Amino acid sequence: MTFDLKPYLVAQATLVEAALKTILSDVTSPQEITRPPRLLDAMRHGALNGGKRLRPILLLECARLLGRSDEGILQAACALELIHCYSLVHDDLPAMDDDDLRRGQPTVHKAYDEATAILAGDALLTLAFDIITEEAIHEDPSVRLRLSRELSRAAGIGGMAGGQMLDLESEHRQRTEAEIRLLQSMKTGALLRYACRAGAILSNADDADVERLTRFGEVTGLAFQLADDLLDVEASPEAMGKATGKDAEAGKATLVGLWGVDKTRQELDRLSTEAETLLEPYGDAAGTLTALADFIVNRSS
Repeated sequence: MTFDLKPYLVAQATLVEAALKTILSDVTSPQEITRPPRLLDAMRHGALNGGKRLRPILLLECARLLGRSDEGILQAACALELIHCYSLVHDDLPAMDDDDLRRGQPTVHKAYDEATAILAGDALLTLAFDIITEEAIHEDPSVRLRLSRELSRAAGIGGMAGGQMLDLESEHRQRTEAEIRLLQSMKTGALLRYACRAGAILSNADDADVERLTRFGEVTGLAFQLADDLLDVEASPEAMGKATGKDAEAGKATLVGLWGVDKTRQELDRLSTEAETLLEPYGDAAGTLTALADFIVNRSS
């Protein structure tokens, strides 16, 4: 089944953007005192400046595949995107990747200052856990607790943050394939894995479906990172909306650097095939997810 993905991605990204705007309004929630305007503006700059919104879209689509599509799912997707946006704000800081551009715009520390960027990232991170525990997410408090715990683990020391530490430690050092796969499964893969897994959990899926979509998220995460590393080598800064060639300049450990372009493309093809195989039991209902996996493998920005 052919599927025109572009208008779908635009529509879903617009949906997520609108929900994030509501979350990042100047209206205080119960027990909040006030939302300082400069901090709120910096948070908006880091979270509302476009982007593909792949992580929330994956969560939405995995839930939809298994029969759930409502406002609570959108809120859960936004909680995940807030985590991702916080990570980008901190990743761009001079002490980390030292980037001046993100999605074609000045990064938060360039548009504001480093201290404000750190606080904006902190606030986006903590706001995510406010959102993921809302009653609309799921009627069962134990499910909300499970999602909160799994999101914490995907984002924290055993997930994204830990992967970023391994990535920093790998600069200008030789790393094996296994070591690179490990750090990438944490730095990039953990949130993509969570996106697919959370969509299944939110839909009250059985264990088999949860594990199948979890593996789909793992495969998608590795494919995303490989495609990203290829783009850093081959794409222009204009196409990417940020500087390219920085991995080699910083001595980053990547599979592209270890294998070369041709073998990396072969691995992407293998991952694409595995992703399609994982979705086969769902038939045509998984057409959108299949198209998403193909987009991740073949994207140009």
